[in-house]
Amino acid sequence: MYIVLYSFKVIPKHVDTFIKGWKGLTNLIYKYEGSLGSRLHKKNHLEYIAYAQWPNKNIFEASGGNLPKEANKYRDLMRTSCDKIEIIHKLDVVEDLLAKNLKD
Repeated sequence: MYIVLYSFKVIPKHVDTFIKGWKGLTNLIYKYEGSLGSRLHKKNHLEYIAYAQWPNKNIFEASGGNLPKEANKYRDLMRTSCDKIEIIHKLDVVEDLLAKNLKD
């Protein structure tokens, strides 16, 4: 599994717009690009961290070409609602002990 960590600095009063854009784009990436989904975390009022899970690095690097035009609407919502968007880490998973992967 491959993980990509993102950092978002949201413009004041644009949090709802950012979340709407993030959710819409994330759903499309899951549906059309082969991601395993993503989680969004709140660091503080205007800073968010997300991590996206991918089956492997190759699928992540090949992604982007299968999204429908609708994805542009969600990208624009995110871009206009953030001061800064960046990838902060790309990581290979070594062990996965989230609850769904634990064996008794």
